[in-house]
Formats: sequence, C-alpha cells, structure tokens
Amino acid sequence: MARTKQQQREETMEALTATARRLFAEHGYGNVGLETIAQSAGVSKGALYHHFSSKADLFRYVLSTVQHDVGEQVARAADSAPDSWAGLLAGCRAFLAAATDPEIQQIMLLDGPSVLGWEDWRELDDESSARHLAEALTGLMTDGLLATRPVEPLVRLLSGAMNEAAVWLAHSPDPKSDLAATMDTLTPMIESLRQPTS
Repeated sequence: MARTKQQQREETMEALTATARRLFAEHGYGNVGLETIAQSAGVSKGALYHHFSSKADLFRYVLSTVQHDVGEQVARAADSAPDSWAGLLAGCRAFLAAATDPEIQQIMLLDGPSVLGWEDWRELDDESSARHLAEALTGLMTDGLLATRPVEPLVRLLSGAMNEAAVWLAHSPDPKSDLAATMDTLTPMIESLRQPTS
C-alpha cells in the first residue's frame, strides 16, 4: 500500500530526529553538520530544511524530546512509589540517575544551555521536569506531608539544586561514585522538608 504524504512526512521527521539525536549525543552539537545528519538519515538536505530552518532549530527539537523523555522517566519513578512522599524522592533520584546517561549529558546538560541560551533551556526544563515537581509538591502540601508555603519558590530552589547536581555529574570524572554520594546527600535534604508530625 502506498504511503500517504502525511506518513512520508512523519517518517522523515522520525528519521531526522532519531539520527540527529544519535549524532549530537555521540559527537556533540559543534561537530555535527546538517549534511551529515541528512545523509545518515537517508533524506535530502532539502527535506531536512522542509522540517527545520537551521541546525539550531533541529537541535532544539531534539533537546525537547530528550527533556520530555527525562520528565517521563521521573514521572514513572514517582508514580511507582508506594506513597507521594516516596514518590518525590524517587522522582528526584530518577532525574539524577538520568543525568549520568551519556546521551542525556551531552544533549541536555552540556550542549543544551550553550546552544539555546539559558532562558530557552530553562523554558524547556519548565515544560518537563519543573512541571512534574510543582505537581508533586502541591500534592504533598494537600496531603499535609509538606508545610503549606508558596510552591513556585520551592520548585525553583529544588529544581536549581537538582540541575546543578546534574551538570556536576555530567562533568564528573567518576560519575558512578559521585552519583552514589549525591543520592546519599539527597535523602536527608528532602526529608528535612517534611512536615513534622505532632
């Protein structure tokens, strides 16, 4: 059966995105050209430009998919925890564990802020991880496990700490050991936020 133009467009987008993601992860943004991406994806450069106006535009799309994937990993970890408090800790742990994945490190933590700029990078982060964190904290306050306070400052403080730790892990010469130490430090930090029981 002949493919429709819509199916062809979707297949081209998928091929370009998957190929660009792999090449950006393996070689870094600055070492990958559009010609290489198009050839590796098996499409013409014209087809690439039909979907993306520039390499930066393509990278932004790839980065958004990576951040979405990380956000989904965090949400799955939190949802599988036995309760909402354990879910917060599990979500934070999942985010830090994701930060040690070489693909995520290169695209999201090393190239992302420098290619897009801090403001655009933060905007994408807000759409993925920060939104899940705000929902989790709001739920904990509703359940009485966390003292009622303005959510946005708490999201910024925790998100900033998590992102800083993730960037540090991305540059670590011993990420396995440093991740274990970070996880050990994370637990009492999160526990300190818990509402004292009377």
